[in-house]
Amino acid sequence: MNTQSIMDYLSELSSHNDREWYHANKDSYKKANAEFEMLLQSLMLEIGKFDSEILHNNPKDLTFKLVRDTRFSHDKSPYNPAFRAHISSKGKLPVPVGYYIMIKPGDRSFLGGGLFADMFKDATAMMRNYLAEHGDEWEKVIHDPEFETYFTVQGNALKNVPAGYDKEHPQAEYLKYKSWYLEYPLKDEEIKDADAFLAKAAGLFRIMKPFNDYLNKALAGFEMPAR
Repeated sequence: MNTQSIMDYLSELSSHNDREWYHANKDSYKKANAEFEMLLQSLMLEIGKFDSEILHNNPKDLTFKLVRDTRFSHDKSPYNPAFRAHISSKGKLPVPVGYYIMIKPGDRSFLGGGLFADMFKDATAMMRNYLAEHGDEWEKVIHDPEFETYFTVQGNALKNVPAGYDKEHPQAEYLKYKSWYLEYPLKDEEIKDADAFLAKAAGLFRIMKPFNDYLNKALAGFEMPAR
């Protein structure tokens, strides 16, 4: 695996973010993408040591396109210079939650997990309801010393506790959330050595797993909205 070639391609795409350059350098994209898929395969084998439910995935099915939807954005750059993937028991769907990786030069890479998709109101409601009934379990997960060393729960939140929930609930602040996720930022230097990166990513995802497990219990039975 050559993670440096991934970074080099994305850096070039960032500097030449136009369709003409992209199509003229399609071979470079294919090589970098192949390296990313090999990286994902190796990462899944490491994750599989503590979460075997993700091992059936094909790396090709876990990745996201570089092409951006610019219809409602002031930034009309056609490509997002980042390789991204979500690894879960059901592939790259946002639910069940899993392990997210984004490689983006400029110290903008990160490892993530949890529920990012706060546009799914049913998922938010299911999580709030579970949290309201299983607050002690939540506290145990997020205040585990190893977890706290690396992660802080993030998410878009309301100003007030939503109607139907106790404003004095011990987890009132988290009941305001519409999404609950984790992000661990990575510097470019941490990605250049593929073996060291794999070891670090797998280690962090192992620490993250109880958080994901909690959310997936809350989201049991969730169905993605029909398109």
